[in-house]
Amino acid sequence: MNNYCGTSRIAGCQFTLYPMSDNFVDIILSALNEVDTSKVWKDTDDVSTCIRGKMVHIFDVTKAIFLHAAKTGEHVAMSGTFSIGCPGDTDADVYMDETDHPLNEEKAASINQQAGCKFALYPMGREDYMDAIYEQIDLSKSRGVEVSHSHYATRLDGDVHHIFRAMEESFVSVQEVVSHVTMTFSISANSPSNK
Repeated sequence: MNNYCGTSRIAGCQFTLYPMSDNFVDIILSALNEVDTSKVWKDTDDVSTCIRGKMVHIFDVTKAIFLHAAKTGEHVAMSGTFSIGCPGDTDADVYMDETDHPLNEEKAASINQQAGCKFALYPMGREDYMDAIYEQIDLSKSRGVEVSHSHYATRLDGDVHHIFRAMEESFVSVQEVVSHVTMTFSISANSPSNK
């Protein structure tokens, strides 16, 4: 494989949903079924779900799946990785022709859910990567979430809609100046323990 970043701006997210419940199968399947994924390529196996397409739809679908699982009131966590500009990343390019209208925003907007999240940005191939990361941490403080430091990540606490908006805005901002960016995240709702 050639060692270069592709020209496709297709984005993706690979995530795993963890309901802490005996009813975990139903929670996962109902969340996947309630969310409209018609504007993304999707593959689910026994380990994770991968979605690919326009960035707006990747964040829309990921947030909606988490919200639909969390609205059950059960302790639910999700961990995953967002990516754009990965070398040779062109499969499912047909989804780049979709309109920018997010299909799940209206239905998900009625779900109010508090959560805690840790995320880490990785701008690839850039010597001043820490400057790009610190800039996004500073900007997160004005995005309606509580921002605190954590080892190897930045912690965001608040409403799930605000958390995902902060992550999306950070990801979008960095990918505008760095061709290949990944971002890891772990989010938890309805936890019986305090942060």
